[in-house]
Amino acid sequence: MSASIQKTADRSRLFYAAIASLFLSPFAAAAADFTSEQDASPQPPPDPARFGPVRQALHDWHVIVGAGASYQPKYEGSDEFEVSPIPFISAEFFDRITIDPSGIDVKALQKGPLRFDVNVGYDSGRKEDDADALRGMGDVDFGVTVGGKATYSFGPASLFVSVDKTIGGSDGLLAKAGASISQPITEHLILGAEASATFADDNYMEAYFGVDSRQSARSGYSQYKAGAGIKSVDVSASATYLINKNWVVKGQESVGFLVGDAADSPIVKEKVQSKTMLVLGYRF
Repeated sequence: MSASIQKTADRSRLFYAAIASLFLSPFAAAAADFTSEQDASPQPPPDPARFGPVRQALHDWHVIVGAGASYQPKYEGSDEFEVSPIPFISAEFFDRITIDPSGIDVKALQKGPLRFDVNVGYDSGRKEDDADALRGMGDVDFGVTVGGKATYSFGPASLFVSVDKTIGGSDGLLAKAGASISQPITEHLILGAEASATFADDNYMEAYFGVDSRQSARSGYSQYKAGAGIKSVDVSASATYLINKNWVVKGQESVGFLVGDAADSPIVKEKVQSKTMLVLGYRF
């Protein structure tokens, strides 16, 4: 493999590990200014042989640790926002298994431009104490998610379809279809964008957007039946800056548009949901 191809592969691996943190939540917050602490030109990577057994293992597993902050609605449909800190760690084993804060992803099949992954994750649910507008609605419990994702790539762009089923909690099903692109602009800067639509089944819609008779009596909202259908249309743009071979900083802005029965729910106070995130990571 040539040096230029290896360099591109390293940048791509670091980019996709950083982007995994997105699925936790978007955010806006100040990050430390470390460009003043770095040389103007990137330093060559340290020799893994000098790391010692533990550090060598972290290097071989492509471990990235980091932290960030999110600025996002208090719940899907809220017009109130909150800032939340986000710790982050990811690792890749055998170029096939990835573990990060969203769960475990396994590359089950790759044939040319087509790739299929299976995953296990979680849906953290929703608490009625998350916002005043949810008082009387009760909680949506935590659930485990299992699913799969098919991706077809061509150049820097890709098309994808994913399906995730929640076990416990809402007992809902989400399916997403969309397109994404990530393109290195310089040796250090990678820009990305994504557009998608998300379908939700009856269980999910009722759990997060419906109002039954008991909830109506406690909350004061009118009873509302939310049926299966397209829940939202989402777009996002991101920028990833590779400070050197080890440090990376990533920012993303996302905007989601609630549609259909989700948009008409009485608990939805704002149909346009903006989310912002900033994360700093270190690769061993």
